[in-house]
Amino acid sequence: LLTGATGYVGGRLLAELQRRGARIRCMARRPGDLAGRAAPSTEVVQADVFDSVSLAAAMAGVDTAYYLVHSMGSGRDYAALDRRAAIAFGAAARSAGVGRIMYLGALADPSAALSTHLRSRLDTGERLRESGVPVTELRASIVIGPGSLSFEMIRSLVDRLPIMICPRWVSTVAQPIGISDLLAYLIAALDLPADGVSRVFEIGGAGTASYGDLMREYARQRGLRRALIPVPLLTPWLSSLWLGLVTPVYARVGRELIGGVRNRSIVRDTAAHDTFAIRPLGVRECIARAIAQDAGARAETSWSDARSSARPIRVWPDVAFGPRLTDARSLRVGAVPDAAFAPIRRIGGSRGWYFANSLWAVRGWLDLLVGGAGLRRGRRDPETLRVGDALDFWRVEAFEPGRRLRLAAEMRLPGRAWLEFEVTPDGPGSAIRQTATFDPVGKAGTLYWYALWPLHTLIFGGMLRQIGRLASIEALSPRPTTGSGAA
Repeated sequence: LLTGATGYVGGRLLAELQRRGARIRCMARRPGDLAGRAAPSTEVVQADVFDSVSLAAAMAGVDTAYYLVHSMGSGRDYAALDRRAAIAFGAAARSAGVGRIMYLGALADPSAALSTHLRSRLDTGERLRESGVPVTELRASIVIGPGSLSFEMIRSLVDRLPIMICPRWVSTVAQPIGISDLLAYLIAALDLPADGVSRVFEIGGAGTASYGDLMREYARQRGLRRALIPVPLLTPWLSSLWLGLVTPVYARVGRELIGGVRNRSIVRDTAAHDTFAIRPLGVRECIARAIAQDAGARAETSWSDARSSARPIRVWPDVAFGPRLTDARSLRVGAVPDAAFAPIRRIGGSRGWYFANSLWAVRGWLDLLVGGAGLRRGRRDPETLRVGDALDFWRVEAFEPGRRLRLAAEMRLPGRAWLEFEVTPDGPGSAIRQTATFDPVGKAGTLYWYALWPLHTLIFGGMLRQIGRLASIEALSPRPTTGSGAA
């Protein structure tokens, strides 16, 4: 059983296990998010760690269960949710007769004064072991690879800023590990003897480095001259806002990340070295590989793929929404559907939103200030989309190549919102329909919609006209437009 397959590590682990012909069952709250990732031989089931019935069904017949779940994106009480989830998962595994649980935790000294994030990671391992099911826990520090949270932060900072004001946490010593070595450990752990014993392995790369060292090495390999100026002040809160503005790491996740980076995370126990034949790469080799793998399109998986990269997931069980509000527009273009859909599937990220990008940027900054995702998550790939992808402060909820894209809002709102594009044949050309939908909560939600109505009229109208213009250009291009399928 594989949990977390929509996340950065879990998505890559799924691909590796499938390449090795393993018999896999993936559980996900939204199975559709795994469309295009799970092979035909991989079973995908709907299950939630907080739903005992679905969890029991997912566990049936399972020998080994990978636990790659965390709740850091669920708000201030995420540590309590992590604990509840681990207890529920362990109990279900015990009831189902699961032979062992594989857990990826955090590398930290349990006796130190740890951040909430690191303490929660260690506590999750303890709760899993309390179930009585043998647990193999791998504790890792900074993960280096294209699409990883740490690497994307380093790359964005170094690429954008020739001079960096660095707070103290930038010099904290860690033991980074490359994503390929981390996956090798997760797979090699399957071959450990099934003797009913729980084990903890501290894993890391060859040698230690701070975030400052990583930034300098990245700059050296990219041929960039960068100055890092240390300062004694800059609180985690201020640092998180700064990171959110210049990197893909938005404010809330940045705050939790920095809180953990203040603690040293180095390997003190040699059990992994003595047990496994893996000899991890050093920082220089890991960064070189990450740069080489990222030379083309975006990474195979990204930290922003996980739902935890969004704002806290809002559940609306007892909320009475006001009347649904919509802004619907349509445009006819002299382009076949594939060509008309091409600019739609490329929207967002570095290309922007085709109209009034400065206003979109302001909305992203405001979202960061209140703990939202902002625009810095970008998109996984400049050409392709798939269900579950993060797209700036939206999430791809539906994607039909050449026909339909529906985005669910993950910015802070007094309600819930969607933005949808549909393309249909219309004689020799196509009709493009663009619909913004909003379910307001209370008077604040209704006031929000109507207060922004003039801007919506300007922005959505301009965006649709630009999409139509780009579709016409695409229709005249000699390049094939059949590449609109999901990756």
